[in-house]
Amino acid sequence: MGFTNTTAIDNAVRGWHHARYRSTRTERSRGILTQLMPTILQAMAAAPDPDSTFLRFDEFISKLPSGVQLFSMFQTNPQLLELIAEILGTAPRLAEHLARKPNILDGVLTPGFFDQPPDAQEMHDDLDHTLQDATCTEDTLDLVRRWAKDRKFQIGVQVLKGTIDERQSQRALTDVAQTLLSALQPRIEAEFIERHGRVPGGALTVIAFGKLGGGEKTPTSDMDMTFVYDFDAEASASDGPKPLAVSQYFARLSQRLINALSAQTAEGALYEVDMRLRPSGNAGPIASSLAAFKQYQTSEAWTWEHMALTRARALTGPKALQDQVQAVIQEVLSTKRNPDKLVVDVADMRQRMDHERHTDIAWEIKNYRGGLVDIEFLSQYLQLKHGHDHPEILSPTTRIALGNLKDAGLLDQDIATRLIQALDLWQSLQGLLRLTVTADQRDQHSYDMPPSLQRQVCRLVGSKNCPDAETHIKTTAQWVLETFKALVDAPADNLRAKVSSDLGLNAAPS
Repeated sequence: MGFTNTTAIDNAVRGWHHARYRSTRTERSRGILTQLMPTILQAMAAAPDPDSTFLRFDEFISKLPSGVQLFSMFQTNPQLLELIAEILGTAPRLAEHLARKPNILDGVLTPGFFDQPPDAQEMHDDLDHTLQDATCTEDTLDLVRRWAKDRKFQIGVQVLKGTIDERQSQRALTDVAQTLLSALQPRIEAEFIERHGRVPGGALTVIAFGKLGGGEKTPTSDMDMTFVYDFDAEASASDGPKPLAVSQYFARLSQRLINALSAQTAEGALYEVDMRLRPSGNAGPIASSLAAFKQYQTSEAWTWEHMALTRARALTGPKALQDQVQAVIQEVLSTKRNPDKLVVDVADMRQRMDHERHTDIAWEIKNYRGGLVDIEFLSQYLQLKHGHDHPEILSPTTRIALGNLKDAGLLDQDIATRLIQALDLWQSLQGLLRLTVTADQRDQHSYDMPPSLQRQVCRLVGSKNCPDAETHIKTTAQWVLETFKALVDAPADNLRAKVSSDLGLNAAPS
């Protein structure tokens, strides 16, 4: 049948029949497995790497709390085993979710599972319906986690099967994150109000940065965000049974929201939350007033913080507050800047980041020179450079911003087109590898890609094999890097040289 490590497979099967795992401890489960054995072997043998796929299947059933229900589903729907084999052979992250929640396969069998992901409004309605069963905050947190993980599993399977592309996946994953934020905030606020009351005129919004702000989320990206609030000028505290000063009120409320996203419950955590982009970074308050946010961004923020602001947008809270925050962002990004200082700051920032995160592995396409970071830096730099005279170019989505720069004649048409093509490829590769390669493999800086994953990589790159794909990636990255050097590094170097020359001319003789 194509297996080579027959001893290991034989030992695994014998272990099943000797009730080694919880899922095989009942006579019924072992009986079903016996009947399924030809189908299991055929499904695993059809995988590009039968041995490793079978051993992952063994690991998969070792994590199951019980086996009868799932094994019965395999009996009724043999095509599920084919899907399981593909997931196990290609996407261990999806396999982990399956092991924790095998009944999610019920959803795979429902009509519409492989249809295009629903839009944000449909997701919002679906989650609201799900949360009707919540009787307390703990219920809400668990239900939100189940809903989000099921949605992300569905999106991952669709990517794996090729029914949606990377941009559709990014949009859907962003909608999932934004939907649950919009659902959680009012529920967390309602509970908080019972204890601490309301601040007169008070309102809170979440500002998203990075991939969430740009609508480019991947299966593993965290939530870069900060909180901004507003209130009546004369208000000093909340009006509840246990009143809090305004700043303390919104700091605690924001922390509740962070905990709702990142805390471990019986259903796990939702997202890692990164608050380093808040005003003053880790030293700053968790939540800032609208006035303080504006003052900081207009008077104190560094260039790199304004680069990050190009990918920011307000997501939650009253529309009036969201509009006020967006107006501040627009005003800051449209500020006239010293182009010399800007280009040197951007070049210095990229050098520091490369020093800290440099990699020579082409598959680490985020930090590989000529990869995602270089394209994002170019987009951010050009938006800050031209935002004053051309505010229409501004967009938190890198692809749209590059298109806007091209349409405005601020970026050479051919260069812009090639940058967008490279960006599409980098994001597709990153999305696929984040879905399929575990964190341990990334930490080891080695990708032992199974043949099925190699095939998908080659499909994305348009190459016949992985060595050709890697060559194409390196060639494209080299062109991006040369473009970055021409637009950023070279002008910055010339300015530094001019400053040094001027200092030398003005220096007193020794």
